Amino acid sequence: MSNQVPESVFIFGCGYLGAALARTLIAGGARVGALTRNPAAAQALRELGLAEVIEANLQSRDWHPRVHGDYGAVVNCVSSAGGGLEGYRSSYLEGQRSILEWLGGRGARRYVYTSSTSVYPQDGGIEVDEEADTAEAPATGRVLLESEALLAAARPEVFYIFRLAGIYGPGRHYLIDQVREGEGVIPGRGDYHLNMIRLEDIVSALLLALDPRRSAPSGIYNLADDCPAPKETVVGWLAERLGQPTPRFEPEQVSPRLARRGGRMPDRKILNRKAKEAFGWRPAYPSFREGYADLAAGSGRRSP
Repeated sequence: MSNQVPESVFIFGCGYLGAALARTLIAGGARVGALTRNPAAAQALRELGLAEVIEANLQSRDWHPRVHGDYGAVVNCVSSAGGGLEGYRSSYLEGQRSILEWLGGRGARRYVYTSSTSVYPQDGGIEVDEEADTAEAPATGRVLLESEALLAAARPEVFYIFRLAGIYGPGRHYLIDQVREGEGVIPGRGDYHLNMIRLEDIVSALLLALDPRRSAPSGIYNLADDCPAPKETVVGWLAERLGQPTPRFEPEQVSPRLARRGGRMPDRKILNRKAKEAFGWRPAYPSFREGYADLAAGSGRRSP
């Protein structure tokens, strides 16, 4: 069964992921509205032909009366506004509250929320599914769990919480940049598994969740590719494809990116079986090899 796009969708936090979803929805004939705090992103969205684009901070309430259209589905794919833990609370938790207040008695029948696999505290290379214990989640993960709980308690007619692995894709390929520009050294360890998902595979899952003919159970679903791999394996493969020497890892160094995550990454393997079974979803890029092949061949510019 091919996907059917809904008649109308409003996308909150319409950045890298949201813009890709908006393009696909518009191409399928949907009416799309969006909210973003970024003026440049807002202009780019207007140029895509969205029905309405609102510039505002999601956690505020002043945008509520500025949404003029009615929408049958809502997607919240907001990202952190920076500012550490308070930035997480502002974007994810207070932003969720604001959307749910706005929804009120509106007619949106489906709510899709993109959370993160960072809610899982597991380590030691074990496999992790949606039933894994999150009681020891890191501080930022606990904020995400609170935000998920707000949505579940509101009980929209249909809701899906997608916990996303690390996103990469066109214009966002941090590992390629590290191999190209890291002068042969990568801060941190290379012996933990990377859990990743390419942008297009997230969009394909969101389209399945938004398809009005499908009726997967509301709840939480992991979105990751099929083949978590050690970071040193991914980096070695990229170095070979890019014609670069294989970088060495420096466990005593902590990159700013890693410092924001507490100084180390847990080693676990995120499972995606539930999403596959419920939605019939299959990643077009089942491993880093398929996912990075065209990016490594054509990436001449630095990702944002």
